[in-house]
Amino acid sequence: MDQNSKKVNEVQTLLKFTYGLTPIVAGADKFTNILTDWAHYLNPSLRAALPVSDHVFMMTVGIIEIIAGILVFVNPKKGALLVSAWLVLIALNLIASVNYLDVAVRDLAMAVGAFSLSKLTGVVKSQKTLN
Repeated sequence: MDQNSKKVNEVQTLLKFTYGLTPIVAGADKFTNILTDWAHYLNPSLRAALPVSDHVFMMTVGIIEIIAGILVFVNPKKGALLVSAWLVLIALNLIASVNYLDVAVRDLAMAVGAFSLSKLTGVVKSQKTLN
């Protein structure tokens, strides 16, 4: 393996752990609220329309995030796309509520990183196929 391929694999591995573990940790925290009270990030319009309590909704969100994080480890190309889309949806929720705009910007930046992992994984797979 040449130096460039090795560096690309190192970056891909770093991104895979970042976008695999972060959703798993955030998803698990939806059950405990140790990191933050996640319900504060809900758009008030969405909160009013929910057929369940904030906590039940956030636990459901947590399950989805845990699954997305696991998918990044199992299939980084598809899992990273899911995480990227999920982060964009979270950012749109925050922008629509005109709250936590700083978090929305960070989530959009993270979405670009997850999307980059998906694209990079496609390149790595193509290189391995050619070799």
